[in-house]
This record gives sequence, C-alpha cells and structure tokens, in this order.
Amino acid sequence: MSQVLDTPPHTPAPVPVPADDDLAALAARHGLSVSGARPSLPEYVRQLWARRHFITAFATAKLTAQYSQAKLGQLWQVMTPLLNAAVYYFIFGVLLGTKHGVPDYVPFLVTGVFIWTFTQSSIMAGTRAISGNLGLVRALHFPRAALPLSFCLQQLQQLLFSMAALVVILLCFGVPVGVSWLLALPALFLQFTFNAGVSMVMARMGAKTPDIAQLMPFVLRTWMYVSGVMWSIDKLADKDSLPRVVTVLLETNPAAIYIDLMRFALIDSFQASQLPAHVWAIAVGWALLAGAGGFIYFWKAEETYGRG
Repeated sequence: MSQVLDTPPHTPAPVPVPADDDLAALAARHGLSVSGARPSLPEYVRQLWARRHFITAFATAKLTAQYSQAKLGQLWQVMTPLLNAAVYYFIFGVLLGTKHGVPDYVPFLVTGVFIWTFTQSSIMAGTRAISGNLGLVRALHFPRAALPLSFCLQQLQQLLFSMAALVVILLCFGVPVGVSWLLALPALFLQFTFNAGVSMVMARMGAKTPDIAQLMPFVLRTWMYVSGVMWSIDKLADKDSLPRVVTVLLETNPAAIYIDLMRFALIDSFQASQLPAHVWAIAVGWALLAGAGGFIYFWKAEETYGRG
C-alpha cells in the first residue's frame, strides 16, 4: 500500500508543437490561407474587375432609391444643383458682383456648380462608404474598394442625368452646340478617376475615424470657395495684388482644373487663354496621382475593414 502511495503519477510526454514554418507548409500543401488576408495588388484588381457588374448594379440601385420617398422623385437630381446655382447667383453674382466681366455668367455658374457637386458628392459618399455599410462589409466577402467606386459611379450617373438640364440652360442662353463639346468626355473621365481616388482615401480614413464625416462638409465648403465655382480665377489671377504662389495654387487646384475644362468644352465664350498652361497635363497628373495613389492606399488596409 505504501508503495502505491509513494509512486509518483505518470506524466505523459509533451506533444511536440509544429513550428510556424511547418504550419505554413502544411497550410500551403492543402490550399489553405489566412482568413481575410489582403490579396496581392494584381489579384485585388482581378477580383475587383470580376465584381464590375455588382458595382454598377449597386450604384444604380442606390441612385434609384435616393429620392424614392420624395414626391418629385428623380427630379431632385436636377433641382438640387439648380437651386444651389440660383442661391449662388443672387449672393455672388448680384450682391458681390462677381458676374461683371464674365461672359455668359449663368452658363459659367451652372457648369461650375454641376461639376463641383460631382466632386463634392463623390467624396462625401466615399467618406461613409465603409463606416456606413458595415453590415454589408461584415456579411459578404468582396473587394472593399467596390463600395467607394460604386458611390462615385452613382454620382457620375446622377451628373449625366443632370447634364440634360445643363444643356437646356446653355441653349437658352445662346451657347451654341460645338465640336468642343466632345472634350467633355475625357474631362469627365479624368474627374471621375480623381474623385474615385480621393473617395478611397477618405473611405479608409472614415472607416478608422467615422467622425471625419462630420468634418468633411466644412472642408469641402472651403475647397469650393477657392475653386472658382462662382467667380473667375482668371480674372483674379490678373491682379498684381496676389502673390505668385497663391495664383499658382488657385490655377492648379484640381477641382478648378476640371471645372474650367468643362467650361472650355461647353461654353464658346470661355477661351483657351483663360486656362492655365499645360492644363490637360495637370488634369491627367491629378487623376493619376489621386486614382493610383488612393487605390493603393485603400488596398493597404483591405484586411482591416469591418473589424474592431
């Protein structure tokens, strides 16, 4: 009996724990990968292209539902920027006199408001693209860049719908249809690329810090005032009172670049001399910088969206 009590309990031999390298090799052998891991950049682009139909369908559905509760429905897509243009015309054109010296001021103003609204709405929607759709992000597996891209596509669809009203306004104020109107297509493509890139940057920032969405209206309003929406940058740049660096910053402001390109394309009284030098090169540069840079910046945090 004493021998049984004095016998120490049997301790099983420790089970060897596979090394990390062994686990990685085992997972690779059976085709396993880390759940939610960020794919390579080329693979991410391929996944995004495979979801192109989802992106367009999601954008169209959001556009259709945007004004579904309003009695005037989709007419608000046109009425909202037109009402803004009317307010800006009274405050800036009449009270502050910015219309003086600007030929075809109403087409000038309405074009600026429509094109600026495209950029403003794209960035605001992109800021909430992840934080405002967490249920979708957590429920389904898809490239998260599809969300900010679909919101930008929604705003482009809305702009194209509103362009019918813009064309009517141009014709009513005596602006003739010209071959230069075709330049609106590459200008809109470059602006869409720029908007999408900035939207992806803001989507990543908004996913981490949702409060940014509350700050963005003030940032965008300030940006609008320095983008020549209601006044002519060309007229202001001719004044010697402005430092040269301020003039350059105003002229190369990306929002102002795309607005002036659309004015040059659509309004015959807006001459090439009113555009900054190398304007198309600047427009392409901003589109590439924002588009490629924003896409890579967003992709870098792909595995973090919807977590935490």
